[in-house]
Amino acid sequence: MDIKLFDYSLPRSFIAQKPLKKRDHSKLLILDKASGKIIHDRFYNLGKYLKRGDVLVINKSKVWRCRLSGLKENTGAAIECFVLKRKGHLDYEALLRPSKRLKESDRVFIGKNYFKIIKKLDGGRALIKFNIPAEDIFLTDGEMPFPPYITSKDIDGERYQTVYAEKEGSTASPTAGLHFTPVMMDYLKKQGIIFAGLSLDIGLGTFRPVSADRIEDHKMHEEYYRIEKSQAEIIDEAKKSGRRIVAVGTTSVRVLETLMQKYGKIKESEGYTGIYIHPPYKFRAVDCMITNFHLPRSSLLIMISAFAGRENIFRVYHKAMEKNYRFYSFGDCMFIK
Repeated sequence: MDIKLFDYSLPRSFIAQKPLKKRDHSKLLILDKASGKIIHDRFYNLGKYLKRGDVLVINKSKVWRCRLSGLKENTGAAIECFVLKRKGHLDYEALLRPSKRLKESDRVFIGKNYFKIIKKLDGGRALIKFNIPAEDIFLTDGEMPFPPYITSKDIDGERYQTVYAEKEGSTASPTAGLHFTPVMMDYLKKQGIIFAGLSLDIGLGTFRPVSADRIEDHKMHEEYYRIEKSQAEIIDEAKKSGRRIVAVGTTSVRVLETLMQKYGKIKESEGYTGIYIHPPYKFRAVDCMITNFHLPRSSLLIMISAFAGRENIFRVYHKAMEKNYRFYSFGDCMFIK
């Protein structure tokens, strides 16, 4: 399929620059993928569209404060560093801007600490070595790695974390979960809704546009995932009994569908997944999905098009613009059933 089929024009005014004051007050668009019926509501009313026994699968990965601002040794040139993943004790893969100013063996100082360029990679990435663990530098000098389309400066970093986030490892937030509050989760549990957790450490590649002319030619990046035995059993038992699995976010979808591909069931597991979901993919684990509104030409938009049908999704996106929905990370969301 041509990537142009997954392109659309979005005026910048639709891109949410700040989170709402109340997480669960975002708009909620409900799409019945079989009939194409659309309902407009608010996220705090999500329970109206769930069934007792549904399992909501949430990604508990926490966002690292992995954006660092440094100065190149000798010249003092300003360098921005997004730490992407650990590669060894003090070795990391990072995205550097502007990378053209740097060569191998250069050092960049962040306060009294520094990193050294070990090897330059494509796309502005590099292998770098810090003088101390980067996680220690995050605590003192790290900033939240907000996406580049968010230009507001006065955002509380905790609003880019889900309320149930546990262990750091992501360079971007699992944004579909940003709408939940502890009070809302407690209410849903009392209604017989079950929560199960897993983690997928999100890389910046998740949000990059697909550059291939045909979507089938795109190569997906790999991300680390983990699901514990107790949580896998909750999901697997629900699946066997015919209850619905509701994936909160495309990251949860990636883990669940990876497990079904590898094992034919949901079971305890950890490792790396490079699963790329595009039409005409047949979903084996996920029955419903909660997801935000995604960037054009992104693997995320392609995934939800595989889930609900491309025509459905693009019709919904146009309706959302007519109703002034807010798009992207701090925007509104959909419940696809």
